[in-house]
Amino acid sequence: MKYLEGRKYVIQAIFIAIGAVYLIKLFYLQVLDDSYKTAAENNAMRRVVQYPFRGLVYDRDGKLLVENTPVYDLMVVPKEAKAIDTLKFCQLVGMTLPEYREKIKAAKAYSYVKSSPFLQRLTNAEFAAIQDNLVDFPGFYINARTVRGYPHKSLAHALGYIGEISPRQLEDSSYRGYRQGDYLGISGLERQYEQFLMGKRGVKYTMVNVRGIEKGSFKSGAYDTLSVAGNNLTTTIDLDLQAYGEKLMAGKTGSIVAIEPSTGEILSLVSAPYYDPSQLTGKELGNNYMKLLVDPVKPLFNRPLMATYPPGSIFKLAQALIALQEGVLTPETGYPCNWSLVKCSHRHPYPANLGIAIEQSCNPYFYQVFRSVVNKGRSQNIYQDTHQGLDIWRKHIQTFGFATKVGVDLPNEKKGMMPSAQFYDKIYGPKGWKFPTIYSISIGQGETGVTPLQMANFAAILANRGHYYTPHIVRSVGDKGKPLPEYLVKRYTSVEPRHFPAVVEGMQRVVESGTARYAQLKHINVVVCGKTGTVQNPHGKDHSVFIAFAPKDNPKIAIAVYVENAGGGAVAAAPMASLLIEKYLTDTIKTAPRKNWEDWIIKGGFYSID
Repeated sequence: MKYLEGRKYVIQAIFIAIGAVYLIKLFYLQVLDDSYKTAAENNAMRRVVQYPFRGLVYDRDGKLLVENTPVYDLMVVPKEAKAIDTLKFCQLVGMTLPEYREKIKAAKAYSYVKSSPFLQRLTNAEFAAIQDNLVDFPGFYINARTVRGYPHKSLAHALGYIGEISPRQLEDSSYRGYRQGDYLGISGLERQYEQFLMGKRGVKYTMVNVRGIEKGSFKSGAYDTLSVAGNNLTTTIDLDLQAYGEKLMAGKTGSIVAIEPSTGEILSLVSAPYYDPSQLTGKELGNNYMKLLVDPVKPLFNRPLMATYPPGSIFKLAQALIALQEGVLTPETGYPCNWSLVKCSHRHPYPANLGIAIEQSCNPYFYQVFRSVVNKGRSQNIYQDTHQGLDIWRKHIQTFGFATKVGVDLPNEKKGMMPSAQFYDKIYGPKGWKFPTIYSISIGQGETGVTPLQMANFAAILANRGHYYTPHIVRSVGDKGKPLPEYLVKRYTSVEPRHFPAVVEGMQRVVESGTARYAQLKHINVVVCGKTGTVQNPHGKDHSVFIAFAPKDNPKIAIAVYVENAGGGAVAAAPMASLLIEKYLTDTIKTAPRKNWEDWIIKGGFYSID
């Protein structure tokens, strides 16, 4: 009993101690601490988000690609926005009464006591007109932030744009930490590198009176936190080359992708038609986006990463390399230009070896090369041979970056298409197809699809004689950053390096005496290795394609040019690529004949050729 009696006193003592703590705290708050008295007198403590400066973006030479420009948001706290002259307010901000009521309703739906954006992206002039009159409208205040600005008009598809976070994203746990009214990357680099660019928000607490006038910071800023700016990005882009590529592609549809073979750094990424990146920033972002979205030429479509085309004759180089690796072809192998197998675009003598066949782009030759790979004679069953041979071929082709995403650091990359035996089994049945069914693959037609990025990466593989680095557009994150480790890994194809010289020699012949003589750069003593392609188009004029690298030894640039509805690769894509190579290597176009080519291409002269 004495033990229980002792416990009773202990429990009573605990309750008395807790009560004493509350009484002391209450005395402190009501008598000694005057901050709450001040808050009561001033009516409200306002929590103002301090938005960080988003990271800047530079090109490879330190030229500014993306900057920050100031804008102002008019914020509202519905609980405080009472007894105001709504007509006068609407005249001040330039809106109708129904629009005012709709916005107030939306703000209340978000929160009755928390602030939310009422009008966003006010310009300096609009801010100045409103700021001096806000004293008459309690519950409204200005919050400064920045939007993206562009000191140039290039690279819109790669840079991307930022926009306000959507209600659906706010419900997604992967966007935890964002609030209504926040901006984030929607596309391009802005989206891919959002976690580095966004920075960290700060908060400032201020006291305001019943009229919304600030009366100073709460407790001298003791609870304020500073915003932290986002990391800057240094890209791999050469802005001058990018602008020149866009100049050449003006009024056309297609892509240009240029890569530095020794690093995988993307020098230029042109998608045409293109648009001025400043169209998707500021107050008119929504209207401009809808105009671009409904434009029939689809300027928002990122062709280098998302458009898939048959590769055409450039694919013959891959066919040759795989056949060399499989041991069914040597550099000295000759095949006749047999039109009974497949028609040839060029009238030429017997291709006595691989180099001549590449130079002349002989369709029957590569028909027979592909057949030798697919029907290698692994068994006595032609159907089984073809099935096994096609799948072996496909495994080789994937190591070149085809039929798979190459891993570029931009969103929405497509992997293209390369058929497998299973693919044809679904269409024709296991015994319903054999080599004559699929022969068009041999010349880069049929059921094949590659992106311009994959074409440029293929050119880089040829330049490197069998390996590549993952193409990427950001060199480093942060002002003292280093190349990202995932882009320093050398990736090899399944074809041994010893097989590449024969194909490279053929590419040199293409430019010096074959189908791409317009791509020569003898006047600057540079040997260009390339391959043209003319891609059949059932909807109109053929597409023009050309891949190349230069110089032949120690290559500095690999490039793919794809111009839709421009005819043969030798007419449009090849001279365009040579101008870009010359521009990159020498910073200028040196001779009058070359400048004439430049003018002719800019004007789209090749469209008039039948």
